[in-house]
Amino acid sequence: MAHWFHRNPLKATAPVSFNYYGVAGSPAANKICNDLRTTRARLLDMFTDITCTPEVMKNATDAYFSLLQSFIVSPDGSTQDNKMRFIQNFKWTDTLQGNAPRHVAQQDMVFELVSMAFNVALWYTKFASRLAGKENITEPEAKDVHRSLKVAAGIFMNLKEMHIPRLITPAEKGRDLEPRVMDTYIIQCQAEAQEVTIARAIELKHKATLIAALAYETANFYQKADHTLNTLEPECSSKWRKYLQLKQHFYMAYAYCYHGQTLLAGDKCGEAIRSLQEAEKCYARAESLCKEYRQTKGPGSTAKPSEQLFFIKLGGLIKNTLEKCQRENGFIYFHKVPAEPPTLELKASYGLAEPVPFELPSLSEQCTPEVYATFDLTRGAKNDKAKPKEEEVKPVKEPDLKPQKDTGCSIS
Repeated sequence: MAHWFHRNPLKATAPVSFNYYGVAGSPAANKICNDLRTTRARLLDMFTDITCTPEVMKNATDAYFSLLQSFIVSPDGSTQDNKMRFIQNFKWTDTLQGNAPRHVAQQDMVFELVSMAFNVALWYTKFASRLAGKENITEPEAKDVHRSLKVAAGIFMNLKEMHIPRLITPAEKGRDLEPRVMDTYIIQCQAEAQEVTIARAIELKHKATLIAALAYETANFYQKADHTLNTLEPECSSKWRKYLQLKQHFYMAYAYCYHGQTLLAGDKCGEAIRSLQEAEKCYARAESLCKEYRQTKGPGSTAKPSEQLFFIKLGGLIKNTLEKCQRENGFIYFHKVPAEPPTLELKASYGLAEPVPFELPSLSEQCTPEVYATFDLTRGAKNDKAKPKEEEVKPVKEPDLKPQKDTGCSIS
């Protein structure tokens, strides 16, 4: 299922040296600064390393965040602000600014924490997309896709609820860290995780009622995500919204198709026909939105759902099921086809994707109260007067991955 998911670009950031000569008044304090620099650089490298796995990513993330917290939390466990929290300026781009990225800068270690963790969550979504695009994806790989999307949702949710509210400078409207954007990422991750569940349910030929309910819940997730973005600037959100809309209509088509099968099995042939007719309409709208999506300019990779076997198969299934219902109605039932489509009041009892709770690692053992006491802000960094030139923020060069042969998202 190569190019099945739309992905916004990774956030880019300016290099940070953490050189606090003068302020860091002991070898142990200097070591923390040096380790911050190296663990940050390694984590940034992992974002574009196609061999990186979730285990490697977690280790790299924990290594950096356990040290970064030495400049955020108080070593004595009090609620007071860490004296080092505002010593460094950090500059990051947004994911929705396209080819002319705007920079956001804050002199706050918490801003660095949420920006970096945001990128970690994005990496998990990109890892899931890349893995889902493999030929003949295995069951363990499908589980990794499913879990990675739920992990990403958990990170986004944790940032929104716990850490973004701590920022001294609130997130600007239309930027990554504001509630509308965060909510959309959370909902999209949950919806895409449920797509994996639906593919699995279809593969194992679960009951039509379960598949219809899961598809309906997933379509509603995509609709909610789209509505969350509707007040954002169009140049930032139009392409993303087209993707959310096409997925909504695609899964509504699935819901009506499998609901129609349930109605036919219950000898409600006329209602089944009307349900399949509605599935046809939703599918046609999804096809149309796929074209609109490809033609819409905006940030992010361009998915190609209408070219995927999983997409194409649904069109054939709707057509064949509708023809079967019409034949049965002509020979057996002779039911009148209702003018209105059936109301979908479907609730899935199984398979709904919940975010995996995210927790920061514990504070590094290097960061003791004794070492903390050797940081002296009154002395000032020795290179303050040098006023080094402002570091440039270079766009992240993400790997260009070639699509593989599509297998219709079958799990072998």
